[in-house]
Amino acid sequence: MSSFTLTELLTSQNPNFRLPVMWNRRTLLQSSAAGFGSLALLDLLARAQAAEATRPASAEPADQPSQLAARQPHFQPRAKRVIFLFMHGGPSHIDTFDYKPELARQDGKPLPFDKPRIQFAQTGNLLKSPWEFRQYGQSGAWVSDLFPHVGQCADDITFIKSIHGSNEAHGGALLKMHTGSDTFVRPSMGAWISYGLGTENENLPSFITINPTLGHGGVRNFGSAFLPPIHQATRIGSSGAAMKDATIENLTNDKVSADLQSLQLGLLADLDRIKRQGPGTPADAALEARIASFELAFRMQTSAPKLLDLSAETEETLQLYGIDGSPTDNYGRQCLMARRMSESGVRFVQVSHAYWDQHSELKEKHTELAAQVDKPIAGLLRDLKRRGLLDDTLVIWGAEFGRTPTAQGNNGRDHNPHAFTYWMAGGGVKGGFSYGQSDDFGFYAREDKVHVHDLHATILHLLGIDHERLTFRYGGRDFRLTDVEGKVVDAIFA
Repeated sequence: MSSFTLTELLTSQNPNFRLPVMWNRRTLLQSSAAGFGSLALLDLLARAQAAEATRPASAEPADQPSQLAARQPHFQPRAKRVIFLFMHGGPSHIDTFDYKPELARQDGKPLPFDKPRIQFAQTGNLLKSPWEFRQYGQSGAWVSDLFPHVGQCADDITFIKSIHGSNEAHGGALLKMHTGSDTFVRPSMGAWISYGLGTENENLPSFITINPTLGHGGVRNFGSAFLPPIHQATRIGSSGAAMKDATIENLTNDKVSADLQSLQLGLLADLDRIKRQGPGTPADAALEARIASFELAFRMQTSAPKLLDLSAETEETLQLYGIDGSPTDNYGRQCLMARRMSESGVRFVQVSHAYWDQHSELKEKHTELAAQVDKPIAGLLRDLKRRGLLDDTLVIWGAEFGRTPTAQGNNGRDHNPHAFTYWMAGGGVKGGFSYGQSDDFGFYAREDKVHVHDLHATILHLLGIDHERLTFRYGGRDFRLTDVEGKVVDAIFA
């Protein structure tokens, strides 16, 4: 490639190309926008807002060449990475993992205490679970017949049955769970973790979301807000997409050679370096992040396609995840892809499934949805465990809220942010353990209550991050994922 000038190479790709008179980074971006557009990942380049170039206390020096370079945590971590199994819509905790025999005994009777002052909709009398609950493992954990495969993994799981939030609507509740705020634009949990720890693989993003919802908060649920844009998620597919066809948009570029792309990126870096050396030149964090995104996209062209290709997996592994053309196939592919990404160094992988919002047809729809995810989730836990990855991979299962024990109509349940269940496995948490309780019917968190901020503080702590120290100064204030709250629930630690 040394026998050609950059201008000649650009002209070979576009005969109408003319070198701008004023040659700088901005004119280069304008002139080569089509070529770089095909390189850019849709979600990595979604934001253009400027961000201050501050770093967490654990970050590398200011001349660190990569914003995604792995960084030291604040203290010894129990987990190195996270897989978040998000059930969009709100599965019913009292029909899955929070066994309430008193609810069955008082089926059809009025709730014996006051309902919340603010409700998403009106509900009637108590409605018992349509499913039986059974005890699993040495721990004797109660799990409903909706999740028999997950039940068999109960001795690896900590159930937290006293989670509570503050928003009855999907949009606000999703934002609260993902960003810590249901009212303001804030960075997502995955973006905060990426900012604090970076990636373990420089050729892959630190944060990937698979089949996310594009409603109920949309990209804000996996965005970076005022953090450097490089920390927002790379998206694979979207809610309802067939995973066998899912890919990362604009990952490959068939019009521009790899050599030319490398030259373009090198020139951008040189121009950026020259600009930074100029006296009185303000930092342009947005442009820095775009260039970093281009460079990451270029490196991903080699690494990412291999992760998306499941053809090298054994037939036994595919069967373990339920990748066999049955209803488990789609979510099984998501879970197996998450394992491959985590194994390759991606720090935070979210695997979403929809749509668990049964205001009616509770029995029919919960049965259908659970059948799609039960075997793949259990397969993921077993696969991580046999590969030695579960010890330092934190797997989280949950949603934006739970459901009411009182009936909506005669076969549905309404939204309930006042008590719901999350569970965690691996990554330094106890196995076969249950923490917290809701009341006898599952309407309110009652004992050892865990707020969403507490949940976030606990996740960060397992990763070796002090949630009060992971801050970012923006608009004259230090922000953090847990705002001004959050208490670590250390009782669940192994």
